[in-house]
Amino acid sequence: MNRSCVNCLKGLLTALHLLCWLCGAFVVAFGEFQMVHSRFASLVTSFWPVYPANTLVVTGTIVTCVCYLGVLGGLKENRCMLISFFILLFILMLVELAMALVFLVYSREINSYFEEDLTRSLEIYRRSSPSANTTLKDDFDAVQHLFRCCGVRGESDWQGNVPLSCCIQDPCNSATQTNWEQGCVDVLRDWFARNYLSTGAGVITMFIIQFLCLCVTVPLFCHFSRHRLGYQ
Repeated sequence: MNRSCVNCLKGLLTALHLLCWLCGAFVVAFGEFQMVHSRFASLVTSFWPVYPANTLVVTGTIVTCVCYLGVLGGLKENRCMLISFFILLFILMLVELAMALVFLVYSREINSYFEEDLTRSLEIYRRSSPSANTTLKDDFDAVQHLFRCCGVRGESDWQGNVPLSCCIQDPCNSATQTNWEQGCVDVLRDWFARNYLSTGAGVITMFIIQFLCLCVTVPLFCHFSRHRLGYQ
């Protein structure tokens, strides 16, 4: 392999690693944004590790660190960094595939946990005094107001003590107020499904970029090994 091909591969490798690093940084920032602005975290706690925002932050952080190692290895032509990058990225890709399979296999269990958590949150809301569990109450009210739903399965879940956030239109402080008929569990499931879909699309995009990085790393590493380069 002549020097021009080596320089071309080196430039391509560095560009792909830098793109991978930028994707990881963007994923971390987007995950942090979701965590800060989400109003539903206190309502759904049983499957916290697979919450979309948490998945984005953890995956993006690992990808950013690994791809930074690849950028340095490509720029410095360092075989040690390149082989470390290759191994770590390969393991990360296997973990991403395993996570995708877990989401696929346990999707029904996650849905059941979702309903149980919302039911538990509603019971805490209904039985609490006005000054207790304010965060959970604010989040539940925000969900009902934003998604135009009431209770878990419907208005009857509140057993006559329906909060104002279920009200459709004024006046909302009367005994005969009109409330949303649809329960929140189905609406929130759809919302989470859309979040998982966008998360999955981002992970697939990163997976393709990571695969291209591995494909370019191998010939460059082999060239350095044949010429005993890259450890200086």
